[in-house]
Order: sequence, then C-alpha cells, then structure tokens
Amino acid sequence: MSRINVNRLVSIIIIPVLIMGLLFSTPLSALVLAAPTDSSETTTDKTEDSKEDEEKKEKEEKQKKEAEKSALESSIKEKEAQINNAKNEKNALAKGKTDVEKIKQSLEKSKADLSQYVSELDAQVVSIEEKIEDLKGQITVKEAEIEQAKEDLAEAIAIKDHQYECMKKRVQALYEQGDSFYLELLLKSKGLGDFLNQMDYIEDLSKYDDRMFKEYEETVEYVTICEAELEEEEELLQATKKAAEDEQAAVEELIAQKEAEIAAVQDEIVDQERAIREYEAEIAEQNATISELERIVAEEKKALENMRVYDGGAFCWPCPAYTRVSSDFGNRVHPTLKINLFHNGVDLAAPAGSNILAAYDGEVVSASYTGAMGNYVMIDHGGGLYTVYMHASKLNVKEGQEVKRGDVIAFVGSTGRSTGNHLHFSVRVNGEYVSPWNYIVKP
Repeated sequence: MSRINVNRLVSIIIIPVLIMGLLFSTPLSALVLAAPTDSSETTTDKTEDSKEDEEKKEKEEKQKKEAEKSALESSIKEKEAQINNAKNEKNALAKGKTDVEKIKQSLEKSKADLSQYVSELDAQVVSIEEKIEDLKGQITVKEAEIEQAKEDLAEAIAIKDHQYECMKKRVQALYEQGDSFYLELLLKSKGLGDFLNQMDYIEDLSKYDDRMFKEYEETVEYVTICEAELEEEEELLQATKKAAEDEQAAVEELIAQKEAEIAAVQDEIVDQERAIREYEAEIAEQNATISELERIVAEEKKALENMRVYDGGAFCWPCPAYTRVSSDFGNRVHPTLKINLFHNGVDLAAPAGSNILAAYDGEVVSASYTGAMGNYVMIDHGGGLYTVYMHASKLNVKEGQEVKRGDVIAFVGSTGRSTGNHLHFSVRVNGEYVSPWNYIVKP
C-alpha cells in the first residue's frame, strides 16, 4: 500500500518536472531549487510589509498622542485664560468690596457723629425739660401769688367800692345840706364849750372827709398798680413758659431731623453691608471657580506630563559651530570658589551672543534668573528627563512654551557665577544630574 503511494507520488511530482525540463531546456537542479528561492523572497516581502505596517501604526499612534497632547495643551491654555479672567474678576470684585467697605466706614463714622450730636441734643433737651419743670414750679408759685393778688385786689376793689359809695353819700349829703349844715351845728350849741366841741367835731368831720377821700384815692391807685403788676406778671410768666416750650420744640425737631438722618445713614449702611455680602458671595464663587479650574489644570498638566515620554531620540549639539569643552562633567576645582566641587554639566566655550539650541523636543518648565545660574532655561523632555542651559546673556523662550529640537532658546553669555562667555549644559534624570555625554555627541 505504501509502495503504491510512493510510486504514485513520484509519478505525480517528478514526471511533470522532467517533462517541463525537456520542454523548456531547463536543468532539473534549477527546477528543483526554484521553489526555495521563491519562498525566501515571499518571506522577505512579508517582513518588509510587516515593518511598514508597524511603522504606519507607530506613526498613527504618535499622531494620536500628538493630537491628545495638543488637545490637552489647548484645554490647559483655555482654562489658564479662564483662571486669569476669574482672578481679574475676583480682583475687581475685591476692589469693589474695598470701596464699599470704605463707604461703609465713612457712613459708620457719620452715624457715630450724628449719634454723638443727638446725645448732646438729648442732654440739651433734658436741661430744657428741667428748666421747664423749674418754670412750672415757678408758675405754680406765681399762680398762687396771682390768686392771692387777685383776692387782695378783689378786697381792695370792694373797699374802694365801699369807700366810693360812702363818699358818694357824703358828697350827696353835703350837696343837699350845703353850708347850712355847719351853721346849724354851731347854732345848736348850748354854750361856749359845746360850741367849741361842735367846732372840733366839724373840724374832725372835715378831716375825716379829707382822709376818706385820700384813702379812696390811695385805694384806687393801689388797685390800679395791682392790676398792672398782675397783668405784667402773667404776661412775663406766659412769655417765659412759651420760650421754654419753643426751645424744647426746636430741640425736639432738631433731634427728629437728626434721627431721620441717622435712619437714612443706617439704611445706607444696611445697603452697603448687603453689597459687601454680595461681593463676598461673588468672590467666594470666583474662588471656587478658580480652585476647580486650577484642579482641572493640575490634573491635565499631570496627564500631559505622563503623556510626555522621552522617545530615545538623539540630542543635537546645543552650541552649534563651537565644540570646545572648557570644563567637563565631574569633579573639578571651581573657577570662582577655588574649591574642589562636583561639576554637574559640561561648559562649552563660545562667543557672547552665540545661539543656544534646544537639545531635544520638550516644554520649557523654567526660564528665569538666579545668582548662581544667571539667565537659564530648563526643558522637560518627558520621562523624568530634563536639560538645563545656564549663564545666557538673553533668553528667547518663556515658561510653558513648547520647543523643538534645534530651536534657538537663548544666547551665550556670562551671567550669574561665571568667569567668561560659555554655555553650561546639564542633564537631569529623575532629579539627579547625569553625564551629558550619555545624550550628546561632539560634532
């Protein structure tokens, strides 16, 4: 069975090959070896296709990451702009609140001044009220005196009226009797003694008449004086009372006016306090907005930092056209301090103003000045890898700026602790300085 199969297999494979060899004059060995050759070429093609696919995928993945990175950067910039706007609004609100607080303080002072003035007026009112009470006491006394004076006056008037009636009757009798009255008295005398007595009587009667007339005149004068004094006392008393009441009314009106002003000021203070509370609420809202935006920005920056991964690409020489190394990485005697110190970078000598290039793609995380480093730039390349460029005469980038390999980021100088124009180039990995020669190659 197996032999039949082998023979059949030979007839199927070998015979056609021989026939083809005869037909096309091709050696058998060439035909037999042709199959492996075709298989190798196919494998190579497949490998090249696979490599192209991988490169395409890597390119697509890189483009995707770049798009995500760009979206994050745009989002961060947008939110940082929102944060700045919110801070500006917050500052404006804080200024408005300060202005309102100043107005409130001024109003509080006005209120205090008015309250002090009202207190002084109240003291005046108390004094006036005491004065009025004293006047009321005086009025009571005067009214009693006036009542007594009225009684005395009434009595005097009664006496006057009685005297008047007596005088009227006396005058009437004298008028009716005439001078014969005295003559009759004398003629009726019974002797000289009686005559003299009658004469004395007539004289006494005449004196009585004179005295009665005089008393009547005095009574009339007294009544007139009493009436005048009483009227004057009443007028003076009423005038004094009215003056005190007018003064009290004026002070009370002034107090009412000042209390109205205090009420108005208090209402305004309440309005200002309400405005302050509104400002505080808006400021708190802005603070909450700022905090939330800062939280989101921090998260997005963290995500961006995590997304930034050094891809292992080659660094460019950071100081083009100048290759002299004036001081290498490692221990050395410091040129200015004159002590043995570890040198954390390489010094590349170059003329002042020469271009300083970004060694690789990354983000500028610091572009500033210190007394030791002078003007310097630090670039984050991702994955904990940073490059530092020191002693520049001038910086050409800002913090947060994205740079590409070969971009001009600064210019050579001798700022900070330096003895001449050069670029101090350092590389940090995960917070530690490492030899720059691990990443750069001298041209």
